[in-house]
Amino acid sequence: MKNSLSDLNNILFEQIERLNDDEVMEQFSDQEIERAKAISSVANQIIQNAALQLQAAKFMDDNDLTSREMPEVLKLNKGQNNYGG
Repeated sequence: MKNSLSDLNNILFEQIERLNDDEVMEQFSDQEIERAKAISSVANQIIQNAALQLQAAKFMDDNDLTSREMPEVLKLNKGQNNYGG
């Protein structure tokens, strides 16, 4: 399973290539457009989640907080992110 922001970037560019492929679009235009909308929607949620995690990390750093002082939902795993890094 691809689950890093770099993988997401690759998936988005692959989708752009499919949308730009005349043969694919001639055969499957409605399906590809719906697929692109779904991928875009999920990608947006992943990006928003990553931005929130970055904000939490910056907040912790700026205020000299430890992860035990943060709400559980905002805690980050030490040394790794939630995107396979």
